[in-house]
Amino acid sequence: MTLKLNFEAVEMAGLVLAKVGNPSRDEPLQTSKQLFNVSDEDQETLCPLFLKPFRNLVGQRFTHHSSLEKNEVNNSAKAIFEDDSALLAQGCEIATRLYSKSSHPNIKSGDLCISLIKNIDMDGEMKRAICILKSESMTPFLSISTRDGDLELATEQGINPEKIDKGCLILEHLDKKGFYVLTFDRGGSESRFWVRDFLGVRPIPDSALLSKRVAEMAVNAVSPDAVAEDSPPWDVNEPAQEALTYLKGQKNFSLQEFEEQALRTDAAKSRFADERKRLEEEEGIKLEENFDISKRDVTKAQKFMKSIMKLDTGVEIRLRPKVVEKPGEVLEKGYDEERKMSYIKVYFNEDLA
Repeated sequence: MTLKLNFEAVEMAGLVLAKVGNPSRDEPLQTSKQLFNVSDEDQETLCPLFLKPFRNLVGQRFTHHSSLEKNEVNNSAKAIFEDDSALLAQGCEIATRLYSKSSHPNIKSGDLCISLIKNIDMDGEMKRAICILKSESMTPFLSISTRDGDLELATEQGINPEKIDKGCLILEHLDKKGFYVLTFDRGGSESRFWVRDFLGVRPIPDSALLSKRVAEMAVNAVSPDAVAEDSPPWDVNEPAQEALTYLKGQKNFSLQEFEEQALRTDAAKSRFADERKRLEEEEGIKLEENFDISKRDVTKAQKFMKSIMKLDTGVEIRLRPKVVEKPGEVLEKGYDEERKMSYIKVYFNEDLA
């Protein structure tokens, strides 16, 4: 189950800084020579900014194809949790590992912050965590200062905390199986570079994750069985909506029953089997044949349904999720015999533009 985290009482117990270049471009690695201590005034500003991106993320854990003891970031985290005076040395080790994994031409150089966070409330229990943030872009900002009795304007480059590119929060939890980890990557979907190559983490297959993945795979599996792509979304989405409605109506997932009741056709079952195999091979997630269904996570799969119609007359119709789910309540499709053209009728109460 996804952990509930409260960051209200957190404290930053030290900060390791680094500039991580790309070795393939002969860019250097520069790391802190001493630990940076955050002042009490800056604690109130930095802690919320550092931890804000880690809300409502899927839990993951460190892994290694041969043995967990060979996962370098997990080992560094373990050393810091055992002795927080090791933060500087192990923080530099983490930066060195990131540098060694940054050789691909597409990987950008950036600034790295590694901090030890104390007093995270995890389901009522106070825990420590290691926060790793990487910023790959600098933001220009202006400052007005006083000099010789007059005012002057200066321009500088700095990190925008709201636009940090990559992050990782390692919680002091599940150390025997690989610490509990939360990650994000602003570049889009979780990149192989950050999640797999550098951190070496995989999602924890709890009911929330499995429900989400099954729902997504179901939408992909049944959609090709729908009518032609030039048909309206409510026709194209009908099989997928039926599959999601089935899942939301169940408390427990049964793979055999799901295939019979929701997938139905041999083609859809075959595509679902292919998706299941890809999930295990590429993401390392084994789909259990029975688990508790998280209805909230099933609903998230609706974003994969068709929601845009691009018509040959230059008109584009974009549907919001609640309309995608029940289009018949406000939309109607027909055919005008006089014009020899199809039409869509939209019902509404008022124009909100």
